[in-house]
Amino acid sequence: MYLKLKRMIDIVLSLVGLILLSPVFLILVIGIKLDSRGPVLFRQKRVGINKTHFNLLKFRTMRIDTPKDTPTHLLRDPDMYITRMGKFLRKTSLDELPQILNIIGGSMSIIGPRPALWNQYDLIAERDKYDANDVLPGLTGWAQIKGRDELPIDVKAQLDGEYVRNIGFKFDMKCFFGTFVSVMKSDGVVEGGTGAHAKEEAAREKETVSK
Repeated sequence: MYLKLKRMIDIVLSLVGLILLSPVFLILVIGIKLDSRGPVLFRQKRVGINKTHFNLLKFRTMRIDTPKDTPTHLLRDPDMYITRMGKFLRKTSLDELPQILNIIGGSMSIIGPRPALWNQYDLIAERDKYDANDVLPGLTGWAQIKGRDELPIDVKAQLDGEYVRNIGFKFDMKCFFGTFVSVMKSDGVVEGGTGAHAKEEAAREKETVSK
């Protein structure tokens, strides 16, 4: 019963948000076009409910010559691909705003596990253990307010599973308002990937140097 109510809330809030944020959209569109060559929107193949695929929308934050379907943390030097406007958009999470259209279209919800890239097989497999692939992915979720980029895959999947087990209006509100706090504080934002990955990369480089 709640899932039907959740869908209605998604539609109403997304339509209201789209109208209220239209001036912000316009300013960001102009900024992106002035900053670098390429389209305003970036489409990326992601995993949706029941492991179906859909095209997630974001404001473009990287140069058009960036390798496709490669998570930022797997790029050798992510900073060389991220535009000046892109750094601002990522830090403030404003690059996620176009996903309002994904929510209205029904491929996403406001609250839910963040959609994995189609080729993030390790994350998809971990989420299978907790039935986290069986709900609509979200614009934000429990894992996003508990660590975002710093979380290793197994912990992120466990938190997604915790959300699925406790899904309900009260928990959704906790995630919704917690997101604003996380964005304002930039909690867990690690440019170029997860904190765990960054530490592994540093350890490997240190080991290579020592040899």
